[in-house]
Amino acid sequence: MTQANAVLAGHTGPLYASWAAHGLGAVVASVLVLALARRAPATASGEGEGRAPLWYYLGGIPGALVVVLSAIAVNSELALAGTIALMLTGQILFGTLSDHLGLLHTPRRRITPMDLAVAGCVLAGSVLIVVGGA
Repeated sequence: MTQANAVLAGHTGPLYASWAAHGLGAVVASVLVLALARRAPATASGEGEGRAPLWYYLGGIPGALVVVLSAIAVNSELALAGTIALMLTGQILFGTLSDHLGLLHTPRRRITPMDLAVAGCVLAGSVLIVVGGA
């Protein structure tokens, strides 16, 4: 998906690529919701009714930003391998920190030396990819 967005961004621009990806996703999701809503039986208990907290909708904003920034990064000197390596590094570092602090209502977990070794290896590999120009 990152490569497809980057190609589209190369021809049109990163913002248009993000709008196209998210717009198409919204159309497909809407069609699926409407199709499944007609097939689902109505619940008498009212289960599942109500409004989601507003902060739940913030997930789409960082997602759209990731698409725009990855399209920009892939079309830069980083290329696809460097972009994905840095994304993976960020996810592992955030996941380790999230486990340690119990962020997002996850159970707290002590960081072990093995966790640090894994994060270090991924970080070292990312540095080799980005600096080595692979």
